[in-house]
Amino acid sequence: MLLIPAIDLKDGHCVRLKQGDMDQSTVFSDNPADMALQWVAKGARRLHLVDLNGAFAGKPQNYSAIRSILKAVGDDTPVQLGGGIRDLDTIEKYIDGGVRYIIIGTAAVKNPGFLQDACSAFGGHIIVGLDAKDGKVATDGWSKMTGHEVVDLGKKFEDYGVESIIYTDIGRDGMLSGINIEATVKLAQALTIPVIASGGLSNIQDIEKLCAVEDEGIEGVICGRAIYSGDLDFEKAQARADELNG
Repeated sequence: MLLIPAIDLKDGHCVRLKQGDMDQSTVFSDNPADMALQWVAKGARRLHLVDLNGAFAGKPQNYSAIRSILKAVGDDTPVQLGGGIRDLDTIEKYIDGGVRYIIIGTAAVKNPGFLQDACSAFGGHIIVGLDAKDGKVATDGWSKMTGHEVVDLGKKFEDYGVESIIYTDIGRDGMLSGINIEATVKLAQALTIPVIASGGLSNIQDIEKLCAVEDEGIEGVICGRAIYSGDLDFEKAQARADELNG
């Protein structure tokens, strides 16, 4: 079970939002590269970066901060990145720059042809982020609800050749209210590719619950507000996950 620290970037700073609201942000660090190194030192085996400004602008906005993180952590720690990635040139720029996995969210739902092209051109590097509430997918920084069912889109994108899917329960994200285990397992059981849980992680009990269902196809979990607020000790949590699942 991979515990993946989230580094959300806004105006070059490391922040956390409440339920995707850019006006409800807490700055945790003015130096994202130092923050990345802290998590690696505590045992992180992958990092999750989000260009928040990019997600809302529809194009990359925090490239210099991302580049500084990649330079700091080197090749040993894979980085997955999402936020405003809408074209193949941007994907190529990031992968050439050292990003291991590109996360496509809104563009995957609105422009499936782009996702297919991305999977064809950059096989093994494409992750889809599905953000949902009550089983329905949301887009545009969670501001728009669609009629699409999570499981239906998951199966469709699996056929395109995506590497894995990050499933975020947007009703819980940043709220420390616990992972939606049931919905995450439901999606994982419907797919053969791995699912990464996200949204609401609050404590070590959530980690233990996820480890108990890891065999259903859950590869990891994004760790956000809980590891910044101190509600979850990242180092101890990853050690506990390793102890439970080897």
